[in-house]
Amino acid sequence: MQHVLKLPRTIFMVSGCFRPQSWTSLFKRTIYNIYKLYIITMLYTFTILQIMDIVLYVDNTDDFTSNLNVMINALVACYKMFVMSVNYENIIALIKCLTEEPFKPLDSEEIKIRRQFDRIIRNNTLLYTVSVVISVTFVILSSLFTDFRYKKLKFREWIPYDYSSTTMYCFTYFQQMLGACHSVVVTIATDNLMCGFLMHICCQIEILEYRLKKILNNRLTLGYCIRHHNQIFEFAQIINLKFTKIIGFQFLASTMVMCCNLYQVTKSSLNANNLWLIMFTNCILTQIFIYCWFGNKVKLKSLQLIDSIFQMNWPILDNSVKKSLVIIMKRAMIPIEISTIFILTLNLDSFVAVNIKTFLNKKAFIIKFYNK
Repeated sequence: MQHVLKLPRTIFMVSGCFRPQSWTSLFKRTIYNIYKLYIITMLYTFTILQIMDIVLYVDNTDDFTSNLNVMINALVACYKMFVMSVNYENIIALIKCLTEEPFKPLDSEEIKIRRQFDRIIRNNTLLYTVSVVISVTFVILSSLFTDFRYKKLKFREWIPYDYSSTTMYCFTYFQQMLGACHSVVVTIATDNLMCGFLMHICCQIEILEYRLKKILNNRLTLGYCIRHHNQIFEFAQIINLKFTKIIGFQFLASTMVMCCNLYQVTKSSLNANNLWLIMFTNCILTQIFIYCWFGNKVKLKSLQLIDSIFQMNWPILDNSVKKSLVIIMKRAMIPIEISTIFILTLNLDSFVAVNIKTFLNKKAFIIKFYNK
């Protein structure tokens, strides 16, 4: 179990959402709970202060969009942390399921397939994490050379005290930076874990294809393969059930953030202060894209099973085996699809549709705003 989703689970642990199972002693559990409480305090304080700023002080479109893009992402991170914390035992059960039969590799070839997908998951996690960290680092450094020099805060928020003194300003500024960083870490952790589970669904389908070929040599019973196929569908259904609300909230929030960011970009000139908006928008687009990309891979991989069965050496099979394979093929004709609140399916068509609608809504909003 320790090798399944190792890197995503490590990032998940750093985010404060996932206590390592090996930490069973009272001391270690207490230490992690204190760390988790610190993360929750910083993250929720950062979010609440921005909400209060919108409620109390924002009175124009520019200030509203400036605050909303960061506040929504922080709110999504709070929601993700809450859902992941509540589903801690369910996540452990899903990871454990991948280490037990029929998902457990049975021979060297299946171990090779599992390791291949483990490398893909690791590389994807590193690539996504590094790209987001580079963007966040750029934002922090640019803020240190601009905002921090002139004692300005990077993000709008309601401050219930006077921060004109150097000490209070530094405390408030770094509280904002830490809150934003924790928000990013929670988002990265959840996204990587979700995509890791989707890749493991693809991995199990490929292992099933290999096992079906072993039927020709009578090295594996067809009943075992049928049970494996059913378990894959059930596993995907559980993943969809546990993550659908998170993905749906993420899609809604990302669409709103992109509209706000694009509106701000069109209203301002390109300079160091506004360049971070472009990078921020790029991160949001990447976030939506990876969900749709891996959801699309699961769909295509589940449909590929039909071709793999069709290419088997049917003449040498018994009639009973042929009938069972036809039943598997018929069920596989309905692909495994991950959906957002069971409305919008995660695939590349959805990614294109969401972005086209976002740009059209943004264009209509700007035209309406300037006509006023």
